[in-house]
Amino acid sequence: MRSQTELTDAFRDAGLKITPQRLLMFRLLEGNSTHPTAEALYEVARREMPSISLRTVYQTLNDLASMGELLQIDLGSGPGRFDPNTEDHHHFICDDCGSIHDVQVDTEATLQADGLEVRSVEVVFRGSCATCVASK
Repeated sequence: MRSQTELTDAFRDAGLKITPQRLLMFRLLEGNSTHPTAEALYEVARREMPSISLRTVYQTLNDLASMGELLQIDLGSGPGRFDPNTEDHHHFICDDCGSIHDVQVDTEATLQADGLEVRSVEVVFRGSCATCVASK
């Protein structure tokens, strides 16, 4: 994800207002690798800015996603999540603690079938994360 300054410029270029609430969301997302839900971000944001609304959080996240600055992902494990990492990657979900991790796969898959045009590939791995394996 781009820096707060770059996101501020991108929002202005898109004709969107820069508000303290949006600046807070930019800061909370920068370097965030937890793949947070909107509700989780809202809870953190409310501690710093009690007046922020869940609607504002969703609107900011949706604006970022529509601008290509954030991925909205459905991993089949509860509510939708938001991923600041917009690079090509896949995900690992820990069945024990529910954590989600970005993973890189060094294989190139080609799907060849009549009439199909592949635009993207999403792979979700499931198992136990290193922390949960170590605690067993």
